[in-house]
Amino acid sequence: MIRQLEGLKLQLRFFSGMLLAALFITSCDSTPRERQEVARKGARELDTLARSAGRKLANVGKATARYDAANRARRARPLDPRQQIAMESKLLGPYSGQINALTPADLPNAYAQLIRSARTQRATWTDRDWDYARAVYQRLNDQLKQIRMDMPAREEVRVRARQAEFVALQAGHAAKGIGEAAKQPSAAK
Repeated sequence: MIRQLEGLKLQLRFFSGMLLAALFITSCDSTPRERQEVARKGARELDTLARSAGRKLANVGKATARYDAANRARRARPLDPRQQIAMESKLLGPYSGQINALTPADLPNAYAQLIRSARTQRATWTDRDWDYARAVYQRLNDQLKQIRMDMPAREEVRVRARQAEFVALQAGHAAKGIGEAAKQPSAAK
């Protein structure tokens, strides 16, 4: 959806440039009335593109609002502790159950394990699965806050890179959800 909006923006820029070029070229060998007609035609086409972009933008805005409302409602429900343990086990493998005991030497590897698992499993995850994954990620972040001062800078950089990747994976899932929400029939209303 975002790519479509970017495409529309490029079309608008291109068309505006073409309109100016057409006006410049026709100004050399044309009458004022002919130049006026070229300008009117260009303005009508530009208005049509602008209306189309406005409709698409409104559609994306409504889809985003629906997606956010559904997320807030889902996140208001507490997570099941048993499922949290199961997700932690899936995501962290050998580091499962020991997040609070991770040392500065272990924490970067735990983040690496989280990212590897998230990459392989994300295609099958539901929104609720992402909630559980986010809870595991938050627990790792909490442990990082506790031991960060004892962590070498090069290891902290590795951790920050993995945090950025996790956030990017989440953002990709959210964008996909918004795109799907925009395709729903209620989005056209």
